[in-house]
Order: sequence, then structure tokens, then C-alpha cells
Amino acid sequence: MTTHFDFTKPKIEALREPKPGERLVYHDTHKNAAGLQLRHSGNTKTFFIQKRVDGKPERVTIGKFPDMSIENARKEAARLSALIAQKINPNTDARALKTETTLQELFDEFLKHRRNKRGAFLSEKTKRSYRYDFGLYLEKWGKRQLSQFKDTDFGKLHAAIGKEHPTTANRVIAMASSLFGYAAERKLFKGANPAHGIKKFPETKRDRFLQSDELPAFFKALAEEPNDILRDYFLMALLTGARRSNVLEMEWTQINLARAEWRIPTTKNGEPQTVTLSPEAAEILRNRQGCHAVWVFPGTGATGHIVEPKKAWRRVLDRAGIDNLRIHDLRRTLGSWQAKTGASLAIVGKSLNHKSPSTTAIYARLDLDPVRESVERATGAMLAAGGLKESGVIVPIKKKA
Repeated sequence: MTTHFDFTKPKIEALREPKPGERLVYHDTHKNAAGLQLRHSGNTKTFFIQKRVDGKPERVTIGKFPDMSIENARKEAARLSALIAQKINPNTDARALKTETTLQELFDEFLKHRRNKRGAFLSEKTKRSYRYDFGLYLEKWGKRQLSQFKDTDFGKLHAAIGKEHPTTANRVIAMASSLFGYAAERKLFKGANPAHGIKKFPETKRDRFLQSDELPAFFKALAEEPNDILRDYFLMALLTGARRSNVLEMEWTQINLARAEWRIPTTKNGEPQTVTLSPEAAEILRNRQGCHAVWVFPGTGATGHIVEPKKAWRRVLDRAGIDNLRIHDLRRTLGSWQAKTGASLAIVGKSLNHKSPSTTAIYARLDLDPVRESVERATGAMLAAGGLKESGVIVPIKKKA
């Protein structure tokens, strides 16, 4: 084979083995080669460039094949050639020794400055989720420079995670793709996004909600919960249909009991939401007044409010004999019972603060009166099915004596 050719992986892999002590050198003829060469000695193939610096020949090692892809080697060759053109010696000058951005540096930058489509910074909840996934799956690559990533890195990671956790695999790859997309926007990375275009695993959307025959046992199990803060939290999540993070972070300044409304300043959609409070939900809040100056559901941790009460939720489900029910399913339960009691999809969407291009215009025309009526009708139906009230009768939900 000629010593001058357009580098491709198959061609490099097909190079003849050098004789003992022999060093073979090949030159890349690609239009973006930037002087890239390959040295083949023994079992090692090394990318490098050779330029004249201050009139003297200087060889700068770039990386080893196949650990470094050809595309990334060309990018690094171009970067180093640009430095040499500025009379900077990559082998000795501290300015050149400053490596490019690493994945960890990118992640830290991303959390600080990333904004969503509406221009808002990432919420603390989203940051916690990103940190958890990054620490579990991507931190092992934290010191790797961005140009050193290959498509196969994320393809293999996605496949490995997806063997047991397909939804998590999709989420991690989506985060990685967002990271590299952000890097490209900030001119921290050039080239194709290595996490983009990976075929996602199919995900089955949950349709789980509390059925009529489950409600009596569920309400009985809640009434027997010894921790009144957690009991009331679960009830509030069910009766308002709000996202669990918003219920956890509910503050008294957001509550207007006179108007039976809860104003959430910022939701997952990045917009505020006014939640109508049914008489039963308002009664729970009245009973909680005076428990804490700031938080409706106070906790002992750093946040000041309770955080994901998984153990208490497990206790409730065990007492009720209910399986496969998540706290988020309480939100779906209210929406499902609204639909069962005659609410339109627009009304349900308005009450749950769902957003989609096809419904946004409809939501904008709706005031809270039909939403309130729907929520109260659904609440009444759930409580009646649970054996706690007759139709049209308001019954406070209290701890069982």
C-alpha cells in the first residue's frame, strides 16, 4: 500500500505488520488532514504531526489508533497546527499544554449555565436528577477530553444500561446528547454529536391509577399512617393532581384558602400554575396551619421540607395490599377520575398543567370554574368509591382513631 492515502479505519487496520525494529510512516491525504500522519511500530499505531517550529522540525504526538478515532485525530492535528502557526510549540509551551474541555468540566458548566427552551435555568430537581445519572454512568469518563469520544462509546453504554433499565438508558443518552449539544453551542466542541442518533429503546407509558376496588383499602391505609405530615402529603398529591415535587415544596405563601387556590410559581413546564383546591384539600391545609411558618410539609433535612418519602409510601401500599403503584400515579389517578366523571381532555389537561401545541390555545381560553367543578366532582367520586362519603357530602379525611 502507498504511504499516502485517505485515512479510514479499514485501511489502517489492513496495514502490513512492520518488521522487527522497522518504523512505517503514513500520510493522510484527506482534505481535513491538517498534516496528520501515522507511525506504525511493533503493535502500536500512533497519530502525530511534524512541523517546523522556529526553523526546527518538531514532532507532536496526538494519540494512538484505534483509541482515538481518525476524525478526532484530524481535529487535534488542526488545533495543534494552528498553535504552531502562532509560533507556539505544543511540546513545550504552557499555552498549548492547556487541554481541551473534559466531560466533567462540561457537565459542571452545563449545570451552571444551561437554560431550557423558555430561557429558565435548570431547576434544582432537574440538576439533582442529572447529577445522579452522571455520577452513576458518565463520571467514569469525567477526565476524558470531548474530542476523544466516539459514537460507539455511547452506543455501547446505551446497550449495557438497557439490558435491565431501558428507560434509564434512554434518559442517560438524552442527557449526554444535551451535553454535547451545549458544548457545540459554546464552541467547546466541534464535530458530530457522539450521543446523537442512537435508537432509543421502546418505552411503555404507564397508565396505572387507583381503581374503584382499590380505593377503600388505600384510604384506610392512609388513615392508619402514623406520620401525619406524610399522610397529608400523599392525600394532597392525590387531591390536587400536582407533580410530587411541587407538593413536596409547597409553601404557605403560595396558598390562598379564601379563594381555595394554590399558586405554584414555577412548574416542570417552566410556567406558573394555579391549582384549584377541593373542599377536602382545603380542609387538610386548614388542619396543617401553624405546623410550620414556611413549609406545608416540613422536614428535618437541609431543604427544610420533606423529600421523596419512599419508605412511608411502601408502608401505605403494604397495608393496603396494593402493588405497582407509584406516588406519581396519584397525579394520573385524579386525571383518570376526572375523565371517568365526564371531564373533557382540555379540562383534565388544564387541571394537570399538561402542555402540548394542540392544547395550549384551548387552555388559554379556559378559566378555573370548569376545572374546579371537574376536580371536585372527581374527588367526590373517588371518596365515594373509597367509602368515605356519599355523593355531595364533604367529609374531612382524618387519621383513624
